[in-house]
Amino acid sequence: MGLKGPLHGLIILYNPTFFFFCTLSCFIPPSPSPSPPCSVKSTLLEVSQDYPKRRFTKSSILYAFNLQWTVMSEMTSRTADVMRVSSHCEVYEPCDDSFALVDALLADQTNLINHDPKVCMEIGCGSGYVITSLILLLKEKLPNVHYLATDTNQIAARVTNETLQAHGVSAEVVCTDIASCLEERLAGLVDVMVVNPPYVPTPEYEVGMEGIASAWAGGENGRSVIDRVLPVVDRLLSEKGWFYLVTLTSNYPSEICLGMRKRGYASRIVVQRSTEEENLIILKFWRDKDEESVDKETSSESFVKQFSRSLSSFMEKQWR
Repeated sequence: MGLKGPLHGLIILYNPTFFFFCTLSCFIPPSPSPSPPCSVKSTLLEVSQDYPKRRFTKSSILYAFNLQWTVMSEMTSRTADVMRVSSHCEVYEPCDDSFALVDALLADQTNLINHDPKVCMEIGCGSGYVITSLILLLKEKLPNVHYLATDTNQIAARVTNETLQAHGVSAEVVCTDIASCLEERLAGLVDVMVVNPPYVPTPEYEVGMEGIASAWAGGENGRSVIDRVLPVVDRLLSEKGWFYLVTLTSNYPSEICLGMRKRGYASRIVVQRSTEEENLIILKFWRDKDEESVDKETSSESFVKQFSRSLSSFMEKQWR
């Protein structure tokens, strides 16, 4: 049953080194019917920091009274527990984009299991929240999948290993630029690829900086790293490979889809989520022979219009 009116509750903000409590007056709008597990969203308390507009907060977790705890437990048991995600000041922590990507995988869970992947990989693993969630989603039905995760940040590689261990799962974690030391070994073998790239538009000189800045600095239009990742993904994906990518509307996702279409990939929007700071779009790509036969000179303008219509339709369905 939905609650309405003001609700005074106790908030617990988690930090690895201390706890503190504060009182929050929050409003929970009425809901017409119980939400399915996939639609339950984490409620975040924004913490102001001197970071760019991406992903500033560690998910300060909000525990309010009268939440549908059984539903939340059912969902979180299939994805990584943020309370057990390791952290470090130089590693990007789970936030809206991480949750949106995991929601996309959760929404596609049945298809992923039927897909029967043998090798799954994340490029840019950060805290390990996404790769850990992917393992938890698949391990019961597919216990023999080989998982890999890469990050250019050595500390992130360590933190990801700690997150995996905290959840009782394992993956091969490699510190490398995108997948440079793995391309020859993994060419044409990866069945599922997930990437939450640095997508925030920034000056080019910020791209590739050491430390946590590397987690968000995306250069012009937020595309510098994305455009480097796409050809690598194309080389690594198997013939049946699936690729999930986090983008912003400012990254011109229609152009990304058009570029992948010219490589022989079909695409669709899996999740669209708007926050106060950004409009996130999770894209899924897969090889499609029909796309390979399409005239490569087809008007990009018509494709962009088609993508815009698809996005508008997707957003309308979400608000119904």
